[in-house]
Amino acid sequence: MFPIGSAVGGAVRLVVYGLWVLACMPVQALAVRFGWALRRRFPRLFHRVCARLIGLSLVTRGAICDRRPTLFVSNHLSYLDIAVLGALIDGSFIAKAEVARWPLFGTLARLQETIFVEREARGQVARQRSALLDRLAAGDNLILFPEGTSSDGTHILPFKSALFAAAAAPVGGDGVQVQPVSIAATALDGIPLGRSLRPLYAWYGDMDLAPHLWTLLKLGRLTVEVEFHPPVTLASLGSRKALADHCWQAIARGVSRSLAGAARSGDDPIAADDPVPALFGDPLEVEVAVT
Repeated sequence: MFPIGSAVGGAVRLVVYGLWVLACMPVQALAVRFGWALRRRFPRLFHRVCARLIGLSLVTRGAICDRRPTLFVSNHLSYLDIAVLGALIDGSFIAKAEVARWPLFGTLARLQETIFVEREARGQVARQRSALLDRLAAGDNLILFPEGTSSDGTHILPFKSALFAAAAAPVGGDGVQVQPVSIAATALDGIPLGRSLRPLYAWYGDMDLAPHLWTLLKLGRLTVEVEFHPPVTLASLGSRKALADHCWQAIARGVSRSLAGAARSGDDPIAADDPVPALFGDPLEVEVAVT
């Protein structure tokens, strides 16, 4: 199903990636331990090198919000999104609690001061909301995947609105900036990725991580397009549900634009001027769990 590249090249990438990770972990650990300003900036350098080592070429559109704090809201395709967004944004991720238990990746997540949340533990909602508010009030940027899980890169799942309550953090000015961000894997060695090949990047369902990563390492270079949409605030939209819907719509349009090249080549029936293609489903299926 997938094009198979060089096993030797994949092994070299894996070894160099591993050496880079091992070299960087003590640096970030010390920065976090002693509260150095480097703890915010170093992960971006780390992820930029990681993205190159594993074969990701990043193409960006739009301007990254430079106001702190900003809550970045993105669709979610893969564990690779961490390297992609981490390479572009100085911020910490909001992740499901089980990520903390993953070998290696859990340690890396903790070193980037990831906030782990129990998405199904409604009794923990108040505590988790408080942790998010505290981090934003302290000026930390956060990165949220409101789908709650990863998708195949073609469909955007409904957004869960509960964690959008973090946008109410008490900060000066207009409040927390919320910036929608869309991610789409679009090409392999310059050749547009069709729907059947998007799982080269997307990791979802019951896929095993190790085989997926190994396949990626053996390939050429995958192009990933990232679009930063204009930031908004909770106050300007009036409610978490409206904010979640606005972000869904903006991200859907961004993904549609990125995939339009494949559509023009006859692979996918996505109209480039369609503001929200029907294939993305209903954006309004959001949950309101925080009052």
